[in-house]
Amino acid sequence: MDTAVILDCYTVEPSGLGVPPYLSTYVRQAWSALTAVGPNRDVRYLTIDDVRWELNGGEPLTPPPVSDPLTYSASQNRGNAIKLLRDAATVIVVAGDAVPSVHLHAHNGSLDEIIRVLACVRGRRVLLGPMANHVLDNAAGYAALFDAVHTHTITSKNVALGSRTGAAYEELRTDRDSFTDLIGQLGWTSVAEIELYRGCTRRRYCSFCNEPAKSPAVVFRDLEDILDEVRQLYAAGVRNLRLGQQTCFFSAWNRDVAQIERLLAGIRAACPALEVLHIDNADPLAVASPAGARIARLIVEHCSEGNCAPMGMESFDPAVIGANALTCTPQILRRAIDNINDVGNQRGPAGLPALLPGINIIYGLPGETHRTHLANLQGLDELMTAGALCHRTNVRQARAYPGTPLAGMNPVEESPSQEHFMTWKADIDNIWDQPMKRRVYPIGLRLRGLHSFFVTGRGTWYRRLGSYPIQVVERDAVVPRFTPADLTVTEHAPRFIYGARDAG
Repeated sequence: MDTAVILDCYTVEPSGLGVPPYLSTYVRQAWSALTAVGPNRDVRYLTIDDVRWELNGGEPLTPPPVSDPLTYSASQNRGNAIKLLRDAATVIVVAGDAVPSVHLHAHNGSLDEIIRVLACVRGRRVLLGPMANHVLDNAAGYAALFDAVHTHTITSKNVALGSRTGAAYEELRTDRDSFTDLIGQLGWTSVAEIELYRGCTRRRYCSFCNEPAKSPAVVFRDLEDILDEVRQLYAAGVRNLRLGQQTCFFSAWNRDVAQIERLLAGIRAACPALEVLHIDNADPLAVASPAGARIARLIVEHCSEGNCAPMGMESFDPAVIGANALTCTPQILRRAIDNINDVGNQRGPAGLPALLPGINIIYGLPGETHRTHLANLQGLDELMTAGALCHRTNVRQARAYPGTPLAGMNPVEESPSQEHFMTWKADIDNIWDQPMKRRVYPIGLRLRGLHSFFVTGRGTWYRRLGSYPIQVVERDAVVPRFTPADLTVTEHAPRFIYGARDAG
């Protein structure tokens, strides 16, 4: 029987997350493309963590009881990874970190690692995902590494040929059949990323965003196509969904409130035992609109608690806003937060607010000066004084993705954040994020339905599945992975909280 392998080295993009437990659209497209070729093909799923574990002699790289982020995500094929890669007729590598990202439990596969792994592959070598753009931009250096490169999607018709544009949704739907065998090979309970559309609905694109570079035209999926994929995932055993593989959930079908209601209600009808239904990315312009207020109410009505709508403020500095075609202002962000807070603050059975906003801040954009950091601190302080509730704040440095306006800008001198980023990020962590954690998760709050997932020198880390779940640390504890627990909040850090079990 012909064998094919999907090697998941994980993906991170502004419009999608493919680091376990999130199951990316890239992996599922690769699975569908390979299984659609013919019934006599055995398709196996591996992670880069499986390979690292085997190359280290079947041991984690970090000795227990501390968890090892390099070998954490084990598939059911661990122990046979090298043999599968060596014997496979086709290996599809899914990889690419389009934005800087740090994960407690995972490290994306690097290009150097992938080069070493592919040395043992004798079959066809295929690349899928954001890393493909880097390989194409440096074709001379990587000319012999891959037989085919796919930047956006992959189908059964072009696996061996490569592709530079996204395939039609109808073609992707034709390939899809069943995800049951794929889900069965995962070593974790997955959260499936669901794509609603491609492109960005803004008239002007932010300088750094790679989504318009991926898809210059906005293309919405047919509602029944989305529901069909959701049904297939549900039939395969998936009980956690995140509508996150697009630039803005609120802008789906051009802010069509009725269509969004049909989507959410349709998912609930198709998946009666669904445990998590969350969203991701939200354009503050859309959230601040009258339609945005109605959509926020629908999200609270149909989705599960602990939900987050991350919004790209990017910078409170007018100079940076103007230089990078940013369309959000502090006033727009405040209206967007109010629209979410007005309906999302009530807590569910697990103790979590139904829906809260998130805020994204980017340093290193053109126009930045030392005043930029002061403007950011002042803007966040005004939100704090106004009583806003915020789920999480993501502070990162700009990355010039190929094809974006930012990649074509040539700054005269380095931005101040090149030197001060860690200090500026720490300021936001301690002046804004930690006090906000106290507001959203007060001491004595009981958080239910958590599970242990990682052990560090601080203790055992717990979370629920979902979109940017709050992480709760039980100090000085070593608890087996996936142990359920209810914890009471005892203390706050900038990016997580501490909790304790009831005595006795």
